[in-house]
Amino acid sequence: MSTDRTDGSLYTSIQNKVATVEFGHPASNSFTSKLLERLTKELYALGKDSEVSIIVLKSEGERAFCAGASFDELVAISNLEEGKAFFSGFANVINAMRSCGKIIVGRVQGKTVGGGVGLAAACDYVFATEAASVKLSEVSIGIGPLVIAPAVERKIQKSGLAELSLNPTEWKNAYWAQEKGLFSKVFDSISEMDKELDLHISKLASYNPEALAEMKQVLWEGTEHWDELLLKRAAASGKLSLSPETKQTLDKFKK
Repeated sequence: MSTDRTDGSLYTSIQNKVATVEFGHPASNSFTSKLLERLTKELYALGKDSEVSIIVLKSEGERAFCAGASFDELVAISNLEEGKAFFSGFANVINAMRSCGKIIVGRVQGKTVGGGVGLAAACDYVFATEAASVKLSEVSIGIGPLVIAPAVERKIQKSGLAELSLNPTEWKNAYWAQEKGLFSKVFDSISEMDKELDLHISKLASYNPEALAEMKQVLWEGTEHWDELLLKRAAASGKLSLSPETKQTLDKFKK
């Protein structure tokens, strides 16, 4: 069942040291700025919760995992300040995911595009289904996946990032994503995925939380400068969103 709230929804449940964070939005689980802000705050809060060892990040429904950032908010950007603030949403979430101190397991049940690919890339381990195709469409509308690029490149290397971002209209299937390192496991169906996911996170949650925290630091070693880097990329993206070429392209999509 999907949410009908225009700002989206965010729910967290905690059981047996596992915090399940579920986001949703009627527009294919896309993210408004408010929803991104809520997710950022929630991740930092869970990072400080001693009762939580593992975080599972999932979205509502059985179709799209995430359609990226809100298209309506993108087309409404009118100045540099608004542009930077808009693109800082995913920058803040990715920084929260890497620095919250808890292992994050992603559950990707369907297609994901743009910022949704960044979310998957910022997870430490990802379960997906065969339906979980990926695409970075930003260049086709006059911007670029600048903010999420470091997280995506960290998983699939520069060549994979180029293959996705410079062919922005083509979907890559889930097995391509697994081969490149974006997905850890791919399953035939949601039910099969969820069965294995439950077993996996139960095992993870039983392990020494200090060991998991240390492993988290190792996995993200060398990204300490991302607080500054991703916000710089957000400013660059905001500037691109105001260019005449981009505005013209976005107007076509609106129509």
